[in-house]
Amino acid sequence: MTARAPVLVLMSGLPGVGKSAIADVLGERLPAAVIAVDEIEAAILRSRIERSFETGLAAYNIGAALAGHQLDLDMSVIADAANYLEVGRQIWRAACPGADVRVIEVVCSDEKVHEARLAQRERGLEPFPEPSWRDVMRMRQETEPWLCDRLTLDSVRDLDENVRLALDYVARAAR
Repeated sequence: MTARAPVLVLMSGLPGVGKSAIADVLGERLPAAVIAVDEIEAAILRSRIERSFETGLAAYNIGAALAGHQLDLDMSVIADAANYLEVGRQIWRAACPGADVRVIEVVCSDEKVHEARLAQRERGLEPFPEPSWRDVMRMRQETEPWLCDRLTLDSVRDLDENVRLALDYVARAAR
């Protein structure tokens, strides 16, 4: 069997759309390291550093540095982050120069389902606060479009089907 070249998969999407569920299963099946930016920022906040734009920026930079190291070890990486602003996307690219980058954008086409998922979500990332629906709507307005090839997955579709589509997309990229 031929070894697959490592890839950096940038997950993207608003909070509560199902990025992490897809990222975790995809990470198991590839296999790939899953680097979750929210978990990193939660750890920063548990260190008693007050939440700010800078803690979010630090979480992206830490995640990207870890991703770069894993890629240097020929391991694929899934960056589980909203990645809704180009500045965040550039952090990953700068830390992982030359990486084969694949973008998976996750959406939820049913707004009521999306809002309900967000309201019910309990990730145990204290003291990292869960965003409100109002926060998500603000982020939706601020979201910058992707200007590169990407796979868009709708999380109203079955999780296994979305993971299969993601695996196919990543496999095509690695050829």
